[in-house]
Amino acid sequence: MISLLLIVLGIAVLWAGGEILVRSVTGLAAMLRVSPTVIGLTVVAFGTSAPELAAAIFAALRDSPGLVYGNVVGSNIANVGLILGLSALAVPLHNHDDASERQAIRLVRRELPFMLGTSLLVLAFVAFGRLGRIEGGVLLALMAYFLVVLVRTGNVEEPESDGVNAPRAVLGTLLGLALLVVGADRLLVPGAVDLARTIGVSEQIIGLSFVAFGTSVPELAACLVAAYRNHHGIVLGNIIGSNVFNILLVLPAATLIRPFETTFPAQGLDACVMLFFSLLMFLAVYLLRHGRSIGRTWGVLLVAAYGGYVAWLFSKL
Repeated sequence: MISLLLIVLGIAVLWAGGEILVRSVTGLAAMLRVSPTVIGLTVVAFGTSAPELAAAIFAALRDSPGLVYGNVVGSNIANVGLILGLSALAVPLHNHDDASERQAIRLVRRELPFMLGTSLLVLAFVAFGRLGRIEGGVLLALMAYFLVVLVRTGNVEEPESDGVNAPRAVLGTLLGLALLVVGADRLLVPGAVDLARTIGVSEQIIGLSFVAFGTSVPELAACLVAAYRNHHGIVLGNIIGSNVFNILLVLPAATLIRPFETTFPAQGLDACVMLFFSLLMFLAVYLLRHGRSIGRTWGVLLVAAYGGYVAWLFSKL
């Protein structure tokens, strides 16, 4: 019960930290004349991936590589299967005629192959048997390339500094980061490790399920709000951006601290599931681009597939 309480409190603190960080950093980004779509794919995606980053770093420091890997791969699976599925169930996603939405869909469609490629790269690294500092360096280099290309091709707009309190935004950023550290290092990671040891479940399964869902709560909240406001390009951009950040920033940040060996039976099957969900999203956005919608049928399919995956995880116990 204490372990479960620590996990719940950790998720709550991580959610609060991610929410404060997103709001504060978005205000600063607006002052720097960055377009809303680029903010969605970078700043918001980073902010909602910050809980995964904090949890992965402190899990690596505590020598829990299974929790690191499970958190990253499980979060990417949850982002597509659960979050996109629930967003589609709440409000079907359409390709509106609005110019900003068309631009967002085009930008998202361009980044989808990148998300697929990074998922495939993780599968290749796992198949070769190691996620170490060299692999982490390769992933971080791709992260830098992704950011440079995205910012260069994004629209630069007039500054929106009206109503943005710069000192408050800076303090909010620091507060959000502090909450992420406390939530990950003192609550979520210790609770998850203790729970795994208590019930005899591997740390990787705990990471793929409980921790992955908990650290994906910010993405869920952001996407549901965007869906209800008909900002469908932001929904897709947040999911794609978060998945890219998880693979190219969260995973290498942890492996640079604590490299670990892999085997295909232990880690490869989950990487294959992550790639499968990425392909499902690719198909959904392709249909969206050609006049179809990501509606409630897609929502049911994605949520059911995610539920089946979680059930399969615990059936192996």
